Amino acid sequence: QVQLVESGGGLVQAGGSLRLSCAVSGSIFSDNTMGWYRQAPGKQRELVAAITSSGSANYADSVKGRFTISRDNAKNTVYLQMNSLKPEDTSVYYCNVQIWTSFRPNYWGQGTQVTVSS
Repeated sequence: QVQLVESGGGLVQAGGSLRLSCAVSGSIFSDNTMGWYRQAPGKQRELVAAITSSGSANYADSVKGRFTISRDNAKNTVYLQMNSLKPEDTSVYYCNVQIWTSFRPNYWGQGTQVTVSS
């Protein structure tokens, strides 16, 4: 079974930094996209950043220049370095993996809370 476990969330003041990690366990196809989503209460879940197995990344405009996504394929781990955090970044952050087969299954982590105070 494929499992995703996020870690690294917490409470920080505006302007601070956090680094989220998502470790993927189980057998997983190497051709995949890993990403981070977030969902705050009363808001839609949105894509924050995603990265392909070859290293191509994209970001939401709201985090561009502040967040950096990276991955370690040998460890099946994806990271999100979050700098210059703002209160509006407060959310539950979810790790996602989409496998690039014809079926394209998706897997989700349980989420990790990030809270940014003013």
